[in-house]
Amino acid sequence: MTKARTSTGARTARKAGLPATAPDPSFQVLRRFRLVFNAVKTHFRQVEKKAGVGGAQLWALAVVRDRPGIGVSDLARAMDIHQSTASNLIRSLVDQGLLATEKAGADRRAVQLRVLPAGTRVLRKAPGPFTGVLPQALASLDRATLKRLDRDLGKLIEVLGADERGAGILLSQNMQER
Repeated sequence: MTKARTSTGARTARKAGLPATAPDPSFQVLRRFRLVFNAVKTHFRQVEKKAGVGGAQLWALAVVRDRPGIGVSDLARAMDIHQSTASNLIRSLVDQGLLATEKAGADRRAVQLRVLPAGTRVLRKAPGPFTGVLPQALASLDRATLKRLDRDLGKLIEVLGADERGAGILLSQNMQER
């Protein structure tokens, strides 16, 4: 007698204590969103517990460590966030003694960033990936999958009527506020 094959979705549902079949495909997609966001939240909690800083702060520290002298605008671009969000991250890291700002060059208004020894110690303690688990997972997907995901999520965003300004806010900030 052959064993019936079980879909990944049914196995996941059973493990979560849910019925093996959902009456509507939207429930399966909802479960997948929950899995994604809970994986992200779990990673942020681990970062905070081991490193003592939030996920976004850790990512900013890693970018500055890898690109000493980077400015605020370039940091914002590297993290794909709004410049004011980057400024807030920097202010917090400076206040914690993890990052230093220096005004150098001909334009004394431009700030250059560098990681302080305490920031290096935080990076050594922290679990990776420094960018977070979701950006790393997305970076591992092939181009066709990313294009399809982008198109499909675009449809969902349209139905939600989501505020596009939210795209510049880091997930770790949203999750830490809760």
